[in-house]
Amino acid sequence: MTSPVVGDPDVERLRALVENARRAVVFTGAGISTESGIPDFRSPGGMWSRRRPVDFRDFVASESARREAWSQRVESHRTMGRAEPNHGHRAVASLVHRGIVTTVITQNIDGLHQRSGVPDARVVELHGNSTYARCIECGAPYTLDPILEAFTLDGTLPVCDRCGGHVKTATISFGQAMPEAAMRRAEAATAECDLFLAIGSSLVVYPAAGFPAYARRLGATLVILNRDPTELDALADLVLHREIGPTLGAVTGIN
Repeated sequence: MTSPVVGDPDVERLRALVENARRAVVFTGAGISTESGIPDFRSPGGMWSRRRPVDFRDFVASESARREAWSQRVESHRTMGRAEPNHGHRAVASLVHRGIVTTVITQNIDGLHQRSGVPDARVVELHGNSTYARCIECGAPYTLDPILEAFTLDGTLPVCDRCGGHVKTATISFGQAMPEAAMRRAEAATAECDLFLAIGSSLVVYPAAGFPAYARRLGATLVILNRDPTELDALADLVLHREIGPTLGAVTGIN
């Protein structure tokens, strides 16, 4: 892995691809947010190496599982709640505002793309959003802070005041069906793009990781920007094993 330098041929090639794109799609994974201080849950030392993620079916069936899920959310909120968008997020937002990027498809649940200035209508969240909660029965939305405060104070589990259903963060848990509307939007944007930028994703979590290959199969240029190699590197037109924020900053001029 190297850092971008002035005149770096791969960075210059990426800049040219971006400038010539008419309908680019950005696909992001945890790597773009680690530079904001949010650890990758799957990495060694990440939460999932210490605490097993709660399966959705267990959440529905078991009070103890619901307590574990909310306990994990309290822990992650200590870090995620303080995180701010970094150079990578802001660079992506600039490409959206310049009309180069039509859609940001993300595996992340931190909401940092929206906070960096990407309109919510331009973001497709494949794994949901952890910054608020929803009733799993009727879909009613709930602000997260009062739930976390009550749970931390006395272990109160949130219950929907409309239908009495269980409330969980608005994320897609293991064992939970992928959001159909988000998957359709992501597929449509991928099918229409001429440049697909896969950024900060290990590209091992399916079905989300199938979108880069789908874009390449339909004729789009595929670029992978990730600190570590991925299983799809051989398929890509350009691969950069670089720090994301500095690289995108060099491409877009965002500091």
